[in-house]
Amino acid sequence: MAFQKPSHTFTKIHLKALHTNNFKILFALSFTVFINTVSFAQDIPKKGKTIERTVKDSINISTDSLLIPKPEVSEISQDSTLTDSIKPKKDLLENIVIYHANDYTRFNQKKKKLYLYNEAKIEYGDMNITGGNITINYNTNTVYAKGIIDSIGEYTQKPIFTQGTNVVEPDSIVFNTDSKKALIYNSKTEQGEGTVIAQITKKENDSVYFLKNAKYTTAEDLDDPEYYIKLRKAKINPGKKIVTGLANLFIYDVPTPIGVPFGFFPQSEKHTSGIIIPTFGEQDDRGFFLQNGGYYFAISDYTDLAVLGDYYTNGSYGLRLENTYAKRYRYRGNVSFRYENNITSERGFPNYSKGTIYNLRWSHTQDSKANPSSRFSASVNLGSSNYYQASSNQVNVANRLNNSLSSSVSYSKTFQGEPEVNLSLTATHSQNTNTEVINMTLPTLQGSVGRIYPFASKTGSKKGIIQNINLQYNLRGENRIQTTDSLFFKKEMFDDAKIGFQHTIPLSTNFKLFKHFSLSASSNFNEVWTFKTIDRAYDPIERTPIDETINGFDSFRTYNFSTSLGTTVYGMFNLEKEGEDRKIKAIRHVMRPSISYNINPAFDKYYETYEVISADGLTTSDVEYTRFENGAFGAPNKNFSSSVGISLSNNIEAKVKDKDSTATEAKKVILLNNLNFSTAYNIAGDSLQWSPVRMSGGTQLFKNQMSVNFGATLDPYALDNNNKKIDKFNIDNNGSLFRLTSANLTTSWSFSSKKGDNKGSKDKNIEENLRGGGRNDDLFGVSEDFANRQINEDKDKKDKEPSEFYNFKIPWSLRLAYTVNYSNTRRENEISSHSLMFSGDIEMSDKWSIGASSGYDFKNLGFTTTQLRFERDLLSWRMNFSWTPFGTYKSWNFFIGIKSSILRDLKYEKRRQGDRQL
Repeated sequence: MAFQKPSHTFTKIHLKALHTNNFKILFALSFTVFINTVSFAQDIPKKGKTIERTVKDSINISTDSLLIPKPEVSEISQDSTLTDSIKPKKDLLENIVIYHANDYTRFNQKKKKLYLYNEAKIEYGDMNITGGNITINYNTNTVYAKGIIDSIGEYTQKPIFTQGTNVVEPDSIVFNTDSKKALIYNSKTEQGEGTVIAQITKKENDSVYFLKNAKYTTAEDLDDPEYYIKLRKAKINPGKKIVTGLANLFIYDVPTPIGVPFGFFPQSEKHTSGIIIPTFGEQDDRGFFLQNGGYYFAISDYTDLAVLGDYYTNGSYGLRLENTYAKRYRYRGNVSFRYENNITSERGFPNYSKGTIYNLRWSHTQDSKANPSSRFSASVNLGSSNYYQASSNQVNVANRLNNSLSSSVSYSKTFQGEPEVNLSLTATHSQNTNTEVINMTLPTLQGSVGRIYPFASKTGSKKGIIQNINLQYNLRGENRIQTTDSLFFKKEMFDDAKIGFQHTIPLSTNFKLFKHFSLSASSNFNEVWTFKTIDRAYDPIERTPIDETINGFDSFRTYNFSTSLGTTVYGMFNLEKEGEDRKIKAIRHVMRPSISYNINPAFDKYYETYEVISADGLTTSDVEYTRFENGAFGAPNKNFSSSVGISLSNNIEAKVKDKDSTATEAKKVILLNNLNFSTAYNIAGDSLQWSPVRMSGGTQLFKNQMSVNFGATLDPYALDNNNKKIDKFNIDNNGSLFRLTSANLTTSWSFSSKKGDNKGSKDKNIEENLRGGGRNDDLFGVSEDFANRQINEDKDKKDKEPSEFYNFKIPWSLRLAYTVNYSNTRRENEISSHSLMFSGDIEMSDKWSIGASSGYDFKNLGFTTTQLRFERDLLSWRMNFSWTPFGTYKSWNFFIGIKSSILRDLKYEKRRQGDRQL
């Protein structure tokens, strides 16, 4: 860079010197200078050429100069620089210089300096300098920028030096425009997620800076950072790396013994691969350990991979693969695989045990904009049934209490047209962690053809019983597998697989009857294909029936008929009286009664018999069976059934006076969201024809903060002395009209001190609960995944600024869940389960929060799994503590570390986990 020299301002100075009152003289002289500057001399012809003389008659001389052709003069031939042996000098200024100052711009010709004062600014190419006071020296080609001292003595308008994407905020700066070097004093510059504060910085070129006595921190308050790493000498390659010599950690200017003789801080603005430093510690039953160490692979902008491992001194080890991927407007997901080889105690001791556990999780969601006619999704959570109980790398209280794991991977495709066709393929998995039984469908094929109205008119709405006749076609094919943990992923799991197809064609219609009733009728045709049937015979030696599997195609067909009649009845009870302003204005009751009839024929033609032979060789009885018993879609119905169903649903609302005086209408409040009754009468039955009456209901209270759901089963038949149901009404057996056989009540209440916040505080670790199949709350505690702390970015930054005023109200939230179940099927008359779960959080301040999750079992008289926790926001640091004080999985964990991902390994963690007997 170079600046315009004073000699270039000669014309300006010359005009000032010739300043006179005689405007004509000044104009003439200026015009003369301009003509002399832009005029060219007459060209001299080359030697050897003669000038031809021509004689023309003076009378015939044309006065029209336009008729005389002018000789063409080549500009190239006239350019003397083409043959000049001296190369032209480089332009003094390569870019346009733009400068500005509010107070003054002053040039000193003698010292050859340009002074800019108050909000001064210089722009030259990609370089930009702003400050209170800027001085340019043309002799040395240097720029000096500093701030100014205002009227109250404060140093303001500190310079800001910008070149490309680099921004430096020093107290002062000296910059050489020729060498591009600079000396920067007391600078602050952002490098990646952190900021470098240096006393003296030497800018060698655009890509190299040397620092002395610098500080590196990710704190927000740069004037008084809560921590920093002191760099005695360092080298910075902007956007690439920071290399330093001796460096150690300072906390509020207090040095700590935590340091390194040399250091390397990557500063890439893109995702880069790198080593993940492990956590060290000790476990009583496994010795010392290194956990969650490995390598992070930044594969591309769309996907990454973290490979983590654990090692314990007693021989235990673990491996984890964590992958996330995303593509905007297409899809996003994550894959996690974890494997652990756990050894407890030492070989030869009585409590020695060894075992392996694993867990596979996959979540994939497709953006709705990607393809409107097809969709792929996945939610997989499978593995060892005791994984959450035995894993040593997480404290997952909520998922330990979960008794099931489930998975689903599905693809669906829609073919537009008339009618519309839908196809889908789904693979499902469900696993009971108590019984270790696994049920899978690999896969399930579903197909359907949209509803067809063969008799509907092409225009207008469908009216009447004929025009509303419609039919559909549905196809379902399944490959069902039932296995156990020990046989999972082995060929034996496919031995008892059940394969079959089911075709259904529902035919239905509906129409109005007597204007107020709605009548619907439907018939369903069902055909099942199977590829395995059985042939059953009785073994007189073993005295048990034996089934022989027959491979081959077979099928059966069934059909049924049903109809229903329903209506809606509205009732309004007006409670207002003239002259009175009552709080409750009216109560509205909506009833929806319905009656239905179902008939299912008997398909006994598909049933056969086998003879049971006694020990003396005589036939004692014939037992019926069907060869389709073990099919994927069950067996055809053997007994004829004809039943009538009765149901009644209720909804009760109230209109109350609105507290808002400006409201013109009363406010609607739901008193009872639903109250349902249902029963059935079996016409074809010879006894116990009435089914129990089932009642269920629910409502919302306290502005929808509390939900209440209840249910009960009422049986009209009595019990004999052996507590068996008999064909006699309970009222005829000196009892009540109905016998209460079961009842349940569940309530949940979530409230907080913050108005309108009904959900309470949400912990980030609840997401881990959901991924493991747990609850969408913290009633059973929150999960802590130690591995994810190493690879996940911090998401705890709060957008709101802390208030400058004292808040005398302490924010809190509380969540309650109450459940009680009553059982009296065989005169037990007992409470089968009775518990209260609760969790809560209290924000002691903007930075302190404490929480707890627990419960009490009123039946067994004891507390359920309890978790206590607190968290402290230390600005750039985060500290938390969780404690399970009693129970099988009692443990505690303490963690303190820097939030920034680049310094995430700068942490301290200590935990004590419960003993795990595998």
